[in-house]
Amino acid sequence: MSCVRLYITALNPNESVTGGFLPAARALGCEVTLLTDQPERYSGVETLRTDVRDVRSVVDTIARHHPPDAIFSNSDHLQPETALAADYFGLPAKDWRACLTAKNKALMRRRLQAAGVETVRSVRIAPGDPMPADLAYPVVVKPREGVASEDVVLVADGSDLARAVSGIRARRPGTTLVAEEYLDGPLHTLETLGDGRALHVLGGFRTTLGPLPYFVEERLDWDPVSPGPSPHEHVLRALSAMGVGFGACHTEYVLTGRGPRIVEVNYRVIGDTCDFLLAEILGIPLFEWILGVHLGDPVTAPPRATGHGAAVSVIAGRAGVIKEAPGEVTETLGGVRLHHRPLRSPGDTVEPTHTNRDYLGIIRATGPDANAVNQAIDAFRVRCPWVVQ
Repeated sequence: MSCVRLYITALNPNESVTGGFLPAARALGCEVTLLTDQPERYSGVETLRTDVRDVRSVVDTIARHHPPDAIFSNSDHLQPETALAADYFGLPAKDWRACLTAKNKALMRRRLQAAGVETVRSVRIAPGDPMPADLAYPVVVKPREGVASEDVVLVADGSDLARAVSGIRARRPGTTLVAEEYLDGPLHTLETLGDGRALHVLGGFRTTLGPLPYFVEERLDWDPVSPGPSPHEHVLRALSAMGVGFGACHTEYVLTGRGPRIVEVNYRVIGDTCDFLLAEILGIPLFEWILGVHLGDPVTAPPRATGHGAAVSVIAGRAGVIKEAPGEVTETLGGVRLHHRPLRSPGDTVEPTHTNRDYLGIIRATGPDANAVNQAIDAFRVRCPWVVQ
């Protein structure tokens, strides 16, 4: 029997790939080839240096190697290229148009408005464009194709806007930005998995943000579906309008006074270890399910979750040097399973950036209820503090 050949396109190493998808591929019996522009940063897997941002390079590398059975990526930046490469070889794939629309926030706004799903005031600001004169403040400024809350800021007036744009351009020359109306209300996520025929809701999280004017995600709590009309219906209409329905998708939305409004659509599984949290809450081999879709398997309805789960990001409140830090910890106490993953080390210098890059470590915990989970997280933080001086 011939082996199943899976190609994964990737940029920087992250836990989702190294600790999630690569072990899942091995569990499924796949022979894996990783295509990346940074092969020296990966080990334990066959790696080929490839310009993964160029679909022509991806196709050429695969054509010169082994015939593919699946081509997959979990990178925000590589979804259109990976989808086009998979389609070239006649394999199950996302619609590259949906990938491009999800990644490009200006295209997303235009598509949702044209489909009659929702209207969120948004202006595209390209390099050299004058500052828009007809905005209704406050507005949120962000890179059109940004990630991890980087350079996302709330501005109150035209002067604030000009300063924010100038600051972002200094850090990101040539970047196109969007300025869109501030969506006031609680922030939630919806996690979905589809096989191109059926789209299943896996669940969602309630997100706690840090203080404005920045949008740093500090905590996510499992958010089960409540009885009655659900905002999930609005999100699913938005995904349908964009053509999203194959593979994993992580969507963020705000419950405004006018109803749910989409913040962004990330056409991959949720990150920052919440993908592992989601797998634990549902009790499913989530990474294997996602790869299975790209191998042509149908998706079955996920089980109903019981209990509670949360992911808490430990954030440095000031600049300084890390003097104490807990290491990798996995423990079960009082019916709560807790895992701590350090992202920095003692001796590291910390300079706050007001983005998700400020995380020192992430604590995720699952247990019978929210009270038990909260107590376990609080107790761990007292016993194992991060100290920055």
